[in-house]
Amino acid sequence: MSSKDIVRKFYQSDLAIDESIMDFFHNDCELNWNSSKGFSKLDYKGVEHMLSGVQKSYLSFKFRVSHLLEDNNVVTSRYTIYATTIERPEKEDAIAHFISIWEVKEGKLFRGFEISQLADASSESLNSYAEIKV
Repeated sequence: MSSKDIVRKFYQSDLAIDESIMDFFHNDCELNWNSSKGFSKLDYKGVEHMLSGVQKSYLSFKFRVSHLLEDNNVVTSRYTIYATTIERPEKEDAIAHFISIWEVKEGKLFRGFEISQLADASSESLNSYAEIKV
C-alpha cells in the first residue's frame, strides 16, 4: 500500500467511533501541531490521549479532504474537520481547517506537521475546501 493510500484510509475514518484508530500510528510517532491555541508536540501517548478526548466528546468527527498529494513517503493534505457533538446530535458543524504533512514509515503515520485554524463557516470558505474523492 502506498503512503498516500495509508493516509487516505486514515482520513476515511471517523475519529469519534473508530476503536482501532491508533493502529494508523507508528509507536515512535511525533505530531508537531500549530493551532490557534499555540504549538503542541505529541508522541504516541499524546496522540492517543487526544483521540480519547475526541471519542468522549463527539458522536462523529470526520475529515473532508480537498487535497491529497504524495511525494515518496510524504503525504500533504488539506481538509476540514466536521463533527457532531453529544449536545447537538442533529447538527454537524465545521470545526477547523487543516493542512497536514505526514511522513509514513513502516506503513504507519510516523512524523506529522499540522497547522490549523478554527473553521470559517462562510459558504465561500467552506466551498474552497470542497471535498474530493480521495
